[in-house]
Amino acid sequence: MIKILTDSASDIEQAEAQKMGIEMIPIEVKFGEDTYLDGVNLSHKRFFEKLIESDEIPKTSRINEYRWGEAFAKLTENGDKVIAITLSSKLSGTYSCACAAAQRFTDRVFVIDSLNAATGERILCDYALRLAANGADVDRIVNELNEKKKKIRVIAVIDTLRYLRKGGRISGVAAIAGEMLSVKPVVSVIDGEVKLVGKAIGSKRSNNLLMQLVQKCGGIDFSMPFGLMYSGLSDEYLQKYLRDSEALWQEHIDDPTNIPVYLIGSTIGTHIGPNAIGVAFFSR
Repeated sequence: MIKILTDSASDIEQAEAQKMGIEMIPIEVKFGEDTYLDGVNLSHKRFFEKLIESDEIPKTSRINEYRWGEAFAKLTENGDKVIAITLSSKLSGTYSCACAAAQRFTDRVFVIDSLNAATGERILCDYALRLAANGADVDRIVNELNEKKKKIRVIAVIDTLRYLRKGGRISGVAAIAGEMLSVKPVVSVIDGEVKLVGKAIGSKRSNNLLMQLVQKCGGIDFSMPFGLMYSGLSDEYLQKYLRDSEALWQEHIDDPTNIPVYLIGSTIGTHIGPNAIGVAFFSR
């Protein structure tokens, strides 16, 4: 049997993982002296409630070699094989820890660097589950994932620069100026790293820019997994984007309510804050 394992940076919570038939290792999240397990005893909704209430930026910890080793030992004890899909190696040391742990499980554990996070990592997991359900062997799944991950595109609009400033990612002056001008940065995951690809003033222009960038990437391959994502306690901004971008979906999806929508978790949510929206897909 082939088992698919991922970390909670994929924004798959524990209860959902069980329904999907996937294994998930949670990343630790610290608010002050309190430590939580992402997606286990800290839901994505509760994370954003605490983030908004807190004056301090939370901290996340990589999944160390010991925890990966524990999971690999448990999942392979009956002779099963494991494909572990991790957060981008350029965003965290989680991938390298998984590789170190996998050395003790030769020919039983295979580690894939998703070169992504959040819904970008999730749709690679969805594709792995699809391949396994269709009877593909381990070698074919590993090869397909390593090839197809190059086509994953994640593009998102961030509502505020406040959390990037709190985390020390940009200067306070730049953040304050951006907030005063209602500048909304548009970011993308490129070669495993989050990079600024544009900025717009106001939600209407940012939604238009998001649509343009999706099309510039070659458009969405609707035969592959895809999804929309948002952060915070409300999907109001995402619903507005769906209305603005109706042309992207109407030829491919009969019922807009069938478009997969996911709430971003703590790993990425810590840095982008609430009211961000994004699209993750395999390009055509």
